[in-house]
Amino acid sequence: MSLDADTLVRAAERLEQAERTRVPCRQFSLDHPEMTIEDAYAIQHAWMRLKVDNGRFIKGHKIGLTSKAMQRAVGISEPDYGTLLDDMFYRDGAVIPADRFLQLKIEAELAFVLRKPLSGPDCTLFDVLDATAYVTPALEILDARIQRVDPETQRTRKVVDTISDNAANAALVLGGRPFRPDAVDADMRRIGAIVSRNGEVEETGLAAGVLNHPGYGVAWLANRLHRFGVTLEAGEVVLAGSFIRPVDVARGDTVVADYGEFGTVSCYFG
Repeated sequence: MSLDADTLVRAAERLEQAERTRVPCRQFSLDHPEMTIEDAYAIQHAWMRLKVDNGRFIKGHKIGLTSKAMQRAVGISEPDYGTLLDDMFYRDGAVIPADRFLQLKIEAELAFVLRKPLSGPDCTLFDVLDATAYVTPALEILDARIQRVDPETQRTRKVVDTISDNAANAALVLGGRPFRPDAVDADMRRIGAIVSRNGEVEETGLAAGVLNHPGYGVAWLANRLHRFGVTLEAGEVVLAGSFIRPVDVARGDTVVADYGEFGTVSCYFG
């Protein structure tokens, strides 16, 4: 790490202010070009600690950048992750206040709900499937509390900015038909989603786009968090990673993700 403790705390406070005022802050990578991936996670953790100190509580985790194409595009060799807090969860069909967010996007993925703890350093796909109470379709709502493009230099944010910003997570919607992993006759890799905005198909994808099986992402996360002494706890929700490109959304949009035999999950931005 290259950033000191005071710098990490100030960065977390800038993220909190940006979210509260809905004015994105300047890219951290412009102010600290030397910052590393570990610095970015330290900022993210400091921001989540600030939220917990203010009364929020952790309900799970998210995994992002699960495709090789996305990893190559941002210059990393592994996924990234963020934290899910209690005020991020919405029910299927919810009306979501668009003015809560700054720069909305949405993705389709599968959510794993754990029935027992998972920990590294040697967590496998089979451990994940054994520890999962059920899997359910989900929509992840992305936001950017850090400017995506710097207005002065026109430089696009770096992966360290995105990771600092809780890996872009802002909220999620759980819906569809929950299922146990051992109750799926077909290969979970072949579960697909057709994502529509206002009745028009925007994106489609297969769950195999997430590390060849979405459960591998959960195993990766358990192993990655082990180095910090963190265990995925029973009852937590893990968003396993999107298998579509992000879809831009705004006030007035209705988004529906059709997972075929596994039902639909939807929301409206009001």
